[in-house]
Amino acid sequence: QVQLVESGGGEVQAGGSLRLSCAASGRTFSSYAVGWFRQAPGKEREFVAVVTSRAITYYADSVKGRFTASRDSAINTAYLQMNNLKPEDTAVYYCAAYPRISYVSPDYDYWGQGTQVTVSS
Repeated sequence: QVQLVESGGGEVQAGGSLRLSCAASGRTFSSYAVGWFRQAPGKEREFVAVVTSRAITYYADSVKGRFTASRDSAINTAYLQMNNLKPEDTAVYYCAAYPRISYVSPDYDYWGQGTQVTVSS
């Protein structure tokens, strides 16, 4: 069993930065991939990034070069550093854990509560 608690959302102006954290409990967290997803009002949840158990990262084209996913397995925490934020990045952001890499949200077993990110123009 893995429990995820997110923090770090907020409101910033376009061009600003935020860092999201995803703190996990559970002995097996280090063996899980951590995916980041977001959902804007009226839209489907979409893949943002994933960091594997070996810290290999993959990104959606819309955030590549601006967002960086990472993890610190020693403290069971994953991060999403978001730079050069744009108004279209506004959404509720979720972290999720799954034993294998996946870009598809239904695959993920465990989810954080979500954190709101609002980017104003």
